[in-house]
Amino acid sequence: MKKPRFIISGGGTGGHIYPAVAIANELKSRFPEAEFLFVGAKDKMEMQKVPQAGYAIKGLWISGIQRKLTFDNAMFPFKLLSSMWNSFRIIKSFKPDVVIGTGGFASGAVLKVASMLNIPTVIQEQNSYPGITNKLLAKKANKICVAYENLERFFPKDKMILTGNPVRQDLINEASKSEAIAYFKLDANKKTLLVLGGSLGARRINQLIEKELDFILSQNIQIIWQCGKLYLNDYSKYNEKENVQVVAFIDRMDLVYAAADVVISRSGASSVSELCIVGEPTIFIPSPNVAEDHQTKNAKAISDKNGAILIKESELDTQFETIFSDLISDEKKQLELSKNIMRLAKPNATKDIVEEIIKLIN
Repeated sequence: MKKPRFIISGGGTGGHIYPAVAIANELKSRFPEAEFLFVGAKDKMEMQKVPQAGYAIKGLWISGIQRKLTFDNAMFPFKLLSSMWNSFRIIKSFKPDVVIGTGGFASGAVLKVASMLNIPTVIQEQNSYPGITNKLLAKKANKICVAYENLERFFPKDKMILTGNPVRQDLINEASKSEAIAYFKLDANKKTLLVLGGSLGARRINQLIEKELDFILSQNIQIIWQCGKLYLNDYSKYNEKENVQVVAFIDRMDLVYAAADVVISRSGASSVSELCIVGEPTIFIPSPNVAEDHQTKNAKAISDKNGAILIKESELDTQFETIFSDLISDEKKQLELSKNIMRLAKPNATKDIVEEIIKLIN
């Protein structure tokens, strides 16, 4: 068999980039001789993150449509034509066997051109409510790997495979609690609250934790608070408080999950998939400022099965203290949420997606 060639496209956020890299890593472990090329959006985080993971990337001049009238919106038709033409040149030059898209506007152009050239395409949809790009691409795609059930209203049923989302490999091999407590210098006699707002941070969650900090600490709790790099200057002063650790970013997610007793998190697709694997009792606070409100739909898919608690941003001031103190004092409830969220985990997602890709090469 000749060495296979893969183009992988996805970006704009970590939630699109991480699955793309995980799929590439798994393909590389099966086909060490394979050649890979990533395609992303110029000026977006994939242009740094993908080379850091050891892969070549080309950037397209493309960005999403804003909800209000802006200069960028007026430029969108030109950006689309430019990215389609450059995708055509990239595909003709690289000659991929399969093109894989994990979401974002760059992947839209690349997959559209690949399907016009009769090259097999695979979509990996992370959310319970698909974005506009993947909905438009679905008709021509060969396979659509999804993370949630009941997406027939968006995608052709015969092309869909329920695989789940790729997660970091280190999370599947669970770290020990004692190692985690030593690593973060925690008090073994206190419960640990982990606060996650995504790589950039979540303003509303940060404001909530600041406001409720004394209330949380009064319940014999210690906090690891990932505030995001945009907000570190605003919140690092709380490191002076006892039992509070404020960080921009966490490298050892395996250990921080092992340390946590309760998690407060946004409900982006990657975070939800990771929390299903590690099975921590979780309060989801979805971002209302994302396309099609998909974070609320992701969280609801878990909370409807009693696998997590969902609090809307608009209800935080009235509901947070009651919900939090009820959860932290009720070990039976914590155990129930843990068991139910773990039932929704898909630890073999990356391998299952790669199996579908391999079928297209053969």
